[in-house]
Amino acid sequence: MNNPAIPTSAVRAVFFLAHANEDRRRRMAKSKAFSSVAVVVATIFGGLNSQAHAAQCGNGPGGFEAWKQQIAGEAKAKGIGAAGISALMSTNYAGATIAADRGQRSFGLSLNQFLAKRGASTIVSRGRAMKQSHAAMFASIQQRYGVPPGPLIAIWGMETAFGSQRGNQHMLSSIATLAYDCRRPEYFTDQLYAALQLIDRGVLSASQRGSMHGEVGQTQFLPKNILAYGTGNLDNAANALSSTAAFLKAHGWRAGAGYQPGEPNFAAIQAWNAAGVYQQAIAMMGRQIDGGE
Repeated sequence: MNNPAIPTSAVRAVFFLAHANEDRRRRMAKSKAFSSVAVVVATIFGGLNSQAHAAQCGNGPGGFEAWKQQIAGEAKAKGIGAAGISALMSTNYAGATIAADRGQRSFGLSLNQFLAKRGASTIVSRGRAMKQSHAAMFASIQQRYGVPPGPLIAIWGMETAFGSQRGNQHMLSSIATLAYDCRRPEYFTDQLYAALQLIDRGVLSASQRGSMHGEVGQTQFLPKNILAYGTGNLDNAANALSSTAAFLKAHGWRAGAGYQPGEPNFAAIQAWNAAGVYQQAIAMMGRQIDGGE
């Protein structure tokens, strides 16, 4: 049986609907493509905008004041209070700190040269006497943290000559300068925020003095380590040595295990200072102070 004829008007209607649907699909595809492009553009410009507002590092004093303004805004956003911000704004560019940071040649010496330059024989001799005269303190620290006197005394002697050379630089200016400097800004910006927190809490004063890189106390703690391991005023020997033992324990120190290169506790000494020659010196002097050779 033949199909009946389809009216012309119906054909036109079907044709119109088909084209209308196709046109709608094209408009939707264009709209999606435009939206995708808009998202990409917004992401790019958003990233550029955030970079534009990030504090910019520098290699000289010229941009330091503008950088402080930028960092102050970021610090406020991180919850730093008025005391910390005021201390930050009072800092000065520390040219001596930059000179010291660029001139750390002793870490390139051989172990014997390094030991001679740092006065290792004097540290060991005085360290043995310190071990006897402070026997109760070291016994208490070892009982609590598992760290024997030798490496603690070696660190104490190496860092500050048993508290006699703690540095006289303006701590916050040193750290702020290193945070601004383009060599290691991320590392020292974290230290700067920690220092500002400590000032806010009253743990450190805005006028705190320290060494060239902002280390403070008898064993030279940076601010982040004070926050994490500090057990009190680090200008006090007992607090400084307890804090040092707490640091070593937190970095894997195991009571009774050896601390020479290749032994389990040497990794904790490595965490204290990144220079290989320093690590070896602490292990060697520590062993001699503890009675080994």
